[in-house]
Amino acid sequence: MEGAFDLMHYGHMNAFRLGASLGTHLIVGVNSGETIEQCKGTAPVMSDAERCDAVRGCRFVKEVVEKTPYIMTPEYLKWIMDTYKVDFVVHGDDPCLVDGKDVYAHPKAIGKYKSIPRTEGVSTTDIVGRMLLCNTEHHVKDNANSGSVSPRGTPNKASDKLAQGQFSSKFMTTSQVLRGFSQGMTAPPKGAKVVYCAGAWDMFHQGHVKILEEARKLGDFLIVGVLSDKMVNGFRGSNFPIMNLNERVLSVMGCSHVSDVLIDAPAELDEDMIASLNIQVVVAAVEHEDEKYTGEEDPFAYPVAKKLGVYKAISGKGLLQVTDVLTRIKTNRDTYEKKFADKLKKEKAYYDERYARGDKK
Repeated sequence: MEGAFDLMHYGHMNAFRLGASLGTHLIVGVNSGETIEQCKGTAPVMSDAERCDAVRGCRFVKEVVEKTPYIMTPEYLKWIMDTYKVDFVVHGDDPCLVDGKDVYAHPKAIGKYKSIPRTEGVSTTDIVGRMLLCNTEHHVKDNANSGSVSPRGTPNKASDKLAQGQFSSKFMTTSQVLRGFSQGMTAPPKGAKVVYCAGAWDMFHQGHVKILEEARKLGDFLIVGVLSDKMVNGFRGSNFPIMNLNERVLSVMGCSHVSDVLIDAPAELDEDMIASLNIQVVVAAVEHEDEKYTGEEDPFAYPVAKKLGVYKAISGKGLLQVTDVLTRIKTNRDTYEKKFADKLKKEKAYYDERYARGDKK
C-alpha cells in the first residue's frame, strides 16, 4: 500500500488492517512531502519523518518505504514489486486517476492488484474541518447528562463557508471493528511486568508513538488508559479533544507498542485499580501536552502511585504535540480552508455516486 498518510488517523489504520488481512507481510510506502507539494500545490501538515514514524508505529504494518513519489509510474510500481518481492498491490476501492489514467493499471494488468473497501465516516478532510470550525460537535455524547460536551469555541466565518453539516464522527465503531483492531491482544502472561500510561492521545501522532515506545520498554505488558471527552475538555478546554473517545481508542489500539487499552480511564488511580490490573509501573510523560492542563487539579499527579513507589516519569520534551499541529493549520489557514472546501466537494461527489444520492442527471 502507499499514500501520503498526513494527519494519520484510525481510518488509515483500518486500511492497513484490511490490507494486512490479504497477506502476511504489509509494506507501506509513504509519499514524500516534496512530490505531494509538486502535485497538489500544498505541502502536507506533517513532515516526512513524522508521517513515516506514525505509519511505522501501527501494529498492522511490517515495513515502511520512505519518500515514495506521489504519482507512481508503471516503471516505479514494477521496481517496488520486484525489489520488495510484492505479491499484491493494494488500494481502496475508490478510483485513483491522474490525467484520466488509472495509476494502478500495471499491477491490474498482470493480476497483482487487490482492492479494499474505503473506510467510511472519517477522513483527513473531516479532521481539518473540526480544527477550522472550532466547536465540540464531534465529541461523544455524555450519557450522564444526555448531551454533548458544551462548546467553548465560537464558530468562525469558515464554518459558514466550508460546511453546512456537522463534523461529528460518522464511523461505526462496531464490536467487529474493535475485534479487528485488538487482534493479537491477550491477557498479560504470568509474571509479566505490567506498565500503565494514560492520556488523551488526541490526534494520535509521532510524539505519542515515541512516548508509548518508551513506556513499553519499562516492562513486558503496556496498558494504555484513554480519558473521556468530558475529562479532556475539562482540563484542556476549547474544542479539545479534536478526536472523540471512540476514535482515540481505536488509534491507541492500532499502535504496535500497546498491549491493552483501558477505555474511559479515571484521572486518578487508586490502590484497588493498581492491584486489580497488577500494575507495577505507572508512567507519566512530563513536559508534554497532557501535562498542560487548565483545571485546578493535575490529572496526572498520581499521588497513590507515588506513595506505593510505582510512579515513573518519562520526558516528552521536544516531541510533537497537538498544539504544534494546530499552529501549522492556523498559520496557513487560508490555504487549508481552500483545500478543505475543494476536498469536501470531491468527497460529497464520491458518496453521492456510491450511494446514488441526489440528481442523477
